Amino acid sequence: MSKYKEILDHVARYVELSDSEIAAFTSILKTTRVKKRQFIIQPGFVSEYRNYIVKGAVRVFYLDDAGKEHTVSIGIEDWFFTDFHSYLNRTPAEYYAEALEDSVIIQMKYDDVEELCGRIHALCQYFRLYIEKALSYSNQRVITNISKTSEERYWEYVTKYPQIANRVPQYVLASYLGISPESISRIRSRS
Repeated sequence: MSKYKEILDHVARYVELSDSEIAAFTSILKTTRVKKRQFIIQPGFVSEYRNYIVKGAVRVFYLDDAGKEHTVSIGIEDWFFTDFHSYLNRTPAEYYAEALEDSVIIQMKYDDVEELCGRIHALCQYFRLYIEKALSYSNQRVITNISKTSEERYWEYVTKYPQIANRVPQYVLASYLGISPESISRIRSRS
């Protein structure tokens, strides 16, 4: 089980699983190595997996009609990512997920997760609690984006997530915050 220590520690922060439940859960996990700049999700294909980052960094983004990238999430170790609309509704993805670094991820297939959640209440509760937390964060992000200046958004993010801000390329952080890389340079030069 030590091969899945990180994700089992994550689960243990929310719920307690018995040894047999841990065995059932780890039986559906698949470890995948991805290279920097490799796509894990692409538009037009159903996002089959819920992905947990063991090592590395990943961004999820979409391209608008003009070809401009808009980063919707950045994840590092101990974070989940997918195109949740595609994953949950079994429809073609609208987002890309790209490795920002050589990464190791754990993947869980939709059907396997659903089947286990039907049998193991604690796992169902775990996924519910984690998604509720993610939804709460997403709602806060919307409020921040509409109520704060670009400089306030930048400093709030850098203060809250220095381990990400210092690790990802400036253009990715700018895309996530909805500002230009040049604006980030100006903001940094004023500090």
